[in-house]
Amino acid sequence: MNVVFDIGNVLLHWEPRALYRQIFATEDEVEWFLANVCNHDWNLEQDRGRSFADGIALLTARYPEHAEAIAAYDRRWHETILGAIPGSVAILEELSASGTPLYAITNWHQDKFRETRGRYPFLGLFRDIVVSGDERVIKPEPEIFRLLLERNGLAASSCIFIDDNLKNVKGAEAVGMKAHHFTSPEALRKDLAERGILAA
Repeated sequence: MNVVFDIGNVLLHWEPRALYRQIFATEDEVEWFLANVCNHDWNLEQDRGRSFADGIALLTARYPEHAEAIAAYDRRWHETILGAIPGSVAILEELSASGTPLYAITNWHQDKFRETRGRYPFLGLFRDIVVSGDERVIKPEPEIFRLLLERNGLAASSCIFIDDNLKNVKGAEAVGMKAHHFTSPEALRKDLAERGILAA
């Protein structure tokens, strides 16, 4: 079985609030800013390949009073990565040691991902990583899953995809992949063991 990982919040803890708690005085301000200014839909366009410069310029024109906080999303982006998720990385390393073919599909801006990849050596264990920003297509769109399959000569039914976002899990299942909705390393380990992919 080929094991296909998501990266953010499966292998690496990504939390924009960690950055903005250093910028704003209250949790309410942090939540308002991330819901209304640097929000999910805006960030997703960077994941689709839009440059951070263009994304920042767009929001700065709309919210000039928040120019400094908006710019921080780019300049201080690595402060949103809180490090590896040890239990998940342990699973990845065990799978690699046993010879399991490993792949990844991630919604991530291409430049930020390349910077991040250099900081976490375990990301070198994958045979291939499909990065949304490079391909200009994002999960859960079927094209991104098919791209991994076609690029690597894989049958969908021979893959299990792991993601913390249920929409992405459903997207993988829609193209014929098996899938696991990630909630914790412990639950992932149990599922992979039950499927006979990981030693119990």
